[in-house]
Amino acid sequence: MLSYINIQGSPHEAGRQLGEFGAPGVHAFLLESPDWAYITSFRHDPQIMEMKTRVQQHFPAIWEEIQGLSKGLELDETDVFLWNCRGDIWAMSKDGCTTVQYPQTAQRTERRICHNEDGYPEFNGYCAMARCQVNDSPAFTAFVYPASIPGHTFAVTQTGLAMAVNNLRARHVASGIPRMVLTRALLNQASLEHAVELLQRSPRAGGFHISLAHTGSPNLLSIEFFSSACSVNIITADQVHANHAIHGETFNYPQIITGSSGWRQLRGQQMLTEGVSHPLEILTDQTHPQFPVYRKQINDSDHENTLATADMQIGSQGIQWQVYDAPWPAKPLYVFKNADLVSSNI
Repeated sequence: MLSYINIQGSPHEAGRQLGEFGAPGVHAFLLESPDWAYITSFRHDPQIMEMKTRVQQHFPAIWEEIQGLSKGLELDETDVFLWNCRGDIWAMSKDGCTTVQYPQTAQRTERRICHNEDGYPEFNGYCAMARCQVNDSPAFTAFVYPASIPGHTFAVTQTGLAMAVNNLRARHVASGIPRMVLTRALLNQASLEHAVELLQRSPRAGGFHISLAHTGSPNLLSIEFFSSACSVNIITADQVHANHAIHGETFNYPQIITGSSGWRQLRGQQMLTEGVSHPLEILTDQTHPQFPVYRKQINDSDHENTLATADMQIGSQGIQWQVYDAPWPAKPLYVFKNADLVSSNI
């Protein structure tokens, strides 16, 4: 079951609460995994220490969240920081996801972001929808994993920002700001313009794809960033995005495209071409026996499973959105308006 939790207080206190929530999942699975051992083996790497210094300088409040997270987890703060740099350190970190993007058109007044959150199968039952009020920053609700700061999955803020994040498996990484810190910082931004400016001006380490919309703008953005590139496209037609760069500016950037990512992208595009009537039909598709869009196989090729699905409708009056923990057309587990929980089917 996907939990719902309330997080509030100072950055350190918010991080501590997230750590205490995530501790059972971390101690049940993560600490004994080869992935944790590999990631934490970089604790003395000079490039990682430079990334840590950059976070402390540019985003001190987020560094305090990481410190609080390590306190709640009862783990070394450098190891927890490294885990929150896992996609910058290791291109094959277990962060998948598929997103369907519907822009505003003459026939459609709302923008829509629909997203499958794919991650470690072992974290099923240990994740949560977390409503976070960190000091006087905008409240937001985000899907959170154990031992991770919010912002690298899907989230909606009280000030009207909707975001869904997809992994990009970059082969080249610089000693910039970790990608998960950048997406956490996006949740504090008041507009699309401020969000884009933050990504473009910040020194970047690894790469992500971000679907981004705001109630104050008619635009739906598709953003792909790596250490030396940041491509921002305004979406004008229905699109799908899996886990590799597809923009003209970035698709040749050194990256790993797994079989699952490649086939999910192709299948989603095919379904759009065929005129699929509902975006969640794409996200629940299991046509391909080895590389389905909705992923629940024990032997998934990337060792990832779909842990939740979000359906966000962004209009000028607010964001209505639903979160599912079973394939649509099952009833949504949670229904939200902006960052507030409206109803639950638990």
